[in-house]
Amino acid sequence: MNTKRNIYKDFEHPFAQFVRIVGKGKNGARSLTYDEAYQAFSMILKDEVLDVQLGAFLMLLRVKEESVDELTGFVQATRDQLNFKPLQVDLDWSSYAGKRKHYPWFLLAALTLAHHGYKVVMHGASGHTINRLYTEQVLEYLSYPICQNDLDVEQQLKQRNFAYMPLEAISPILSDLISLRNVMGLRSPIHTLARLINPFNAKATMQAIFHPAYRSSHQQAAFKLGYQNSAVIKGEGGEFERNPDAKTLICGIKDGELYEHELPKLTDNRSPTEEELDLAVFKAVWEGSKNHEYGEIAVVETMGIALYAMGAVQSYEDAMNLAQKLWQTRSASI
Repeated sequence: MNTKRNIYKDFEHPFAQFVRIVGKGKNGARSLTYDEAYQAFSMILKDEVLDVQLGAFLMLLRVKEESVDELTGFVQATRDQLNFKPLQVDLDWSSYAGKRKHYPWFLLAALTLAHHGYKVVMHGASGHTINRLYTEQVLEYLSYPICQNDLDVEQQLKQRNFAYMPLEAISPILSDLISLRNVMGLRSPIHTLARLINPFNAKATMQAIFHPAYRSSHQQAAFKLGYQNSAVIKGEGGEFERNPDAKTLICGIKDGELYEHELPKLTDNRSPTEEELDLAVFKAVWEGSKNHEYGEIAVVETMGIALYAMGAVQSYEDAMNLAQKLWQTRSASI
């Protein structure tokens, strides 16, 4: 790496301009324009950036927080380098946070929708934050295959209406970057942009965020990317899962129009967290042999948001009623 850096003693590396833009101090720094963000991230994806530049760039963005134009440029650069087979997908569901205090009830919402004919593609990454249970682990426990390419996705959509594809299979470089979480000690913009990739151009997209301030930036970025139907929430643990213990503000796009809608708190007291995430218990709830009051409310409510996002109903009241019916008539055999 030293040899590689030394060749730039006499002239500037092409990526240096982007580090300078975001890192030129309190008064001199600014956000990248869309075009600059697109160009910068294209270079990163093509491995045309030195490690020291990449680390500096990601952490400078982390400190200032990425703008909507930056986020949109990063996502579009990523999408333009994908080359997947066109598929008919109803819902793109991102899953990058993992769960720690509660089971991944959102996964049962997605699988229930799939059982009833909605085609769902979920994508995510595992292991980038210590002591969390990731979707990939849970799907393997439930005997669901992990797709490694678009042909696998196509096959699983035909067979089960549900497919999960890890970020590593979508973009190995993005997967490496998101894994820097344990090196840097901080999340980077990769955790944000990965949620917005929508690799198969689904009719509707859903993203969850950790921090409320990111709701609007995700909504605005989805809008600038041309997504017609989308929903963004502060999900439980950072996953797209409605928390019954709190109000849930949805920042969405409906048929190309921006909207906000708040769902009320549903419980009187904060529900207890799980002492351990025993997947045998989770599977028993899915199969109907065990009840879980908090979990089943979370499943139905999360599914309701998804149904509204997909345009299956015209109101959130209808969405929750339909979600309840779908949950009651699910089958865990798919």
